[in-house]
Amino acid sequence: MTKYDFIIKNGTIVTASDTFKADIAIKNERIVEIGENIQETEGDRIYDANGMYLIPGGIDAHTHLDMPFGGTFSSDDFCTGTKAAAIGGTTSIVDFAIQPQGKTLHETIDIWREKADKRAVIDYGIHIAVTQLNDDVKKEIPQVISEGYSSFKVFMVYDNMRVDDLALIEVLKTASDAGGLIGVHAENYYVIKHLVEKLLSEGKIEPKYHAVSRPYICEEEATNRAVKMAQISNAPLHVVHVSCEESAKAIKEAREKGLPVMGETCPQYLMLDDSRYDEPEFNGSKYVMSPPLRNKKNNEVLWKMINNGILQTIATDHCPFFMKQKEMGKDDFTKIPNGAPGIELRMPLMYSEGVEKGRISLNKYVEITSTNSAKIFGMYPQKGTIAIGSDADIVVLDPNKKVKVSKDILHENVDYTPYEGFEIKGYPVATFSRGELIAENGNFVGEEGRGEFIKRGKPQII
Repeated sequence: MTKYDFIIKNGTIVTASDTFKADIAIKNERIVEIGENIQETEGDRIYDANGMYLIPGGIDAHTHLDMPFGGTFSSDDFCTGTKAAAIGGTTSIVDFAIQPQGKTLHETIDIWREKADKRAVIDYGIHIAVTQLNDDVKKEIPQVISEGYSSFKVFMVYDNMRVDDLALIEVLKTASDAGGLIGVHAENYYVIKHLVEKLLSEGKIEPKYHAVSRPYICEEEATNRAVKMAQISNAPLHVVHVSCEESAKAIKEAREKGLPVMGETCPQYLMLDDSRYDEPEFNGSKYVMSPPLRNKKNNEVLWKMINNGILQTIATDHCPFFMKQKEMGKDDFTKIPNGAPGIELRMPLMYSEGVEKGRISLNKYVEITSTNSAKIFGMYPQKGTIAIGSDADIVVLDPNKKVKVSKDILHENVDYTPYEGFEIKGYPVATFSRGELIAENGNFVGEEGRGEFIKRGKPQII
C-alpha cells in the first residue's frame, strides 16, 4: 500500500465548479489521490475534517509588504504578513515590487526577493510596478516575463510612481506582445492634484478630505481611459481595487464588447463606506487608502458585479501602517500613509459576508478568492484548485465557527483592524501549504522562511 505524508479525511471538498465529500492524500507536497475512504497505512498523518469544508488555499494577488510609501514603510514584512495570511486561510500572495527611480527591473526584483526569500512562510509571486519606462526597461519586460514575473502594474497617480498615457500605451503593448499582463491603479492624477490644492488652501486638513479629494469620477474617468489605452494597444488589462459602481460599469461595458478586461475589488469596498472618515480623534485616518471608501450604495452593487462575473478576483491591497505612522498626516491629510490591513481576514470575511449571507455561492467564493487569481496570474492548476497533481494548498474551513473580530485576536503587525467588531460565521481552522500543516486554530505552527517563490507562467484571460 502507498504510504502518504498526510491524509485529510471526511471533509467536503469545494472547488470553483464542484462540491463533494472525499478524502485527500498528500505526498511530496502534491495531492496524489482524492476519493472516499482512502486507506491509511502505519505512520500516515491524519487530519479529521469531519463537518468541514476543504477549499483551495486562498490567493491574495494584491499585497504591499515592507513597501516604502510617503517616507515610511508598511508595517508588515514578508514574515509577519505571510504568517497572518496563513492563519487566515491564504496560502499564496502576489506582492508588488515597486521600481525605484533609476533602477532597472532586475534590480527591482533583487530588492524584493531579498525582502521575501527566507522570510515568507507561504509561497509568493511578484508583480513588477513599472514607474519609469525607457528603452532599456522595454527590453527587460520580455526577459522578466520569461523568468516568471508575468504581470506588471502601472500607477496613473502618485508623483514618483505614475506613468503618463504614452508610457501606459507602450508598456501595455510591450508586455502584451511578450505574453504578460498589465494591472492598473486607475485614478485621475490632475483632478486629484487640483482638488488637493484647493482643499489645503481652504484649511481642510482632516482625514475625511482624503476621500473628498479623490471622488468616484476620478476613478471612473481613469478606468475608462485605461480601457481605451488597452484597446488601442490590443492588450489585456486588469483593473485593480475597483471601489465604485461607475468604474465597475466601465469594465462591464468593455467585456460586453469582447475586450479582454478584468477587474478586482477588495473586502473594504464591499463592507465599509465613507462614513468611517467621520470617526473622531483622527481615527478616520485608519481608512485613508486609495481609492478611498465610497458611498454605501456601492457595496451591494459590487457584490452583484462579483456574482455576475464582471469582477473576477478579491484581493486585499494589504498595506498596513501603525497609527503613529498615520499621524505623519495629522496636519495635512496628504501626508497620511495610504493603506490599511486586511490580509488575515479576507477569507473569513468573504465567506461570512458572502456565502453565509447569501450574496454568493460556495463555489463562487472559491472562484473569486483562489481559482481566478491562479488562472489570471499564471499559477493554475499548480495553485487555485484541489486536483490530483496540484500543490497541496488546502484550507479547512469550519462553516459554524463564530468569531467576533478584534485587533487582539489578529496577527497582522499593526495596531488596528478596519473590521473591529464584525461578527463572522465561518472561519479557517487549519491551513496546509504544499502538504504541510502551517496554521491551526489561530496559531502559526510552521517554519519561518519556508515559503517558495512562484515562477508564474502565461496569464489567462477569463
